[in-house]
Amino acid sequence: MADHQKPRLEGGNIVLRDAGPLDVQARFALGNTPEIQAMFGADPKAVRDITPEAAEAWVQAHSDDPHAWIIEADGKLVGGVRLHTLNYSDKRAQIAIGIVDADALGKGLGTRAMRLLAAHAFDTLGLHRLGCRVLAFNTRAIAAYEKVGFVVEGREREAALIGGAWHDDLILGLLDHDLRRMP
Repeated sequence: MADHQKPRLEGGNIVLRDAGPLDVQARFALGNTPEIQAMFGADPKAVRDITPEAAEAWVQAHSDDPHAWIIEADGKLVGGVRLHTLNYSDKRAQIAIGIVDADALGKGLGTRAMRLLAAHAFDTLGLHRLGCRVLAFNTRAIAAYEKVGFVVEGREREAALIGGAWHDDLILGLLDHDLRRMP
């Protein structure tokens, strides 16, 4: 695992923390749910069972990235979140989140994790803007982003080919003052 020290971010029952060796088995145990993988842009008919090597690679990627965290809810790994494409000159970054535990979906955990990460991005890293892309059919993720304060700024038509069909991507953005206005 990486030797950098990333901050532990906590709020309520949600913890964003660095990845560790015990996360490999936890990620492996969650498997690859076709419905969840489809929300990430995978063809649900082509999703394969997760391998121990893939689980280890997933954990290692979170460990190696100084802006990636494991999402833990009530002491259990439920997914991952990260900032990427950081541009300190323009004070912006992209955000990506993946809840990989099917039992954790629809409980507001992703919303809370994104609020923690957005607050860190704005208050600690000094960023002004976060952006993301979401498949237009991923209504659960869109609703979560909007609860954080993200605004739909555009649509890329037929930007993703999934299972032989074209799907639109929505472009969302959050400004530091948008987050501060949220209850």
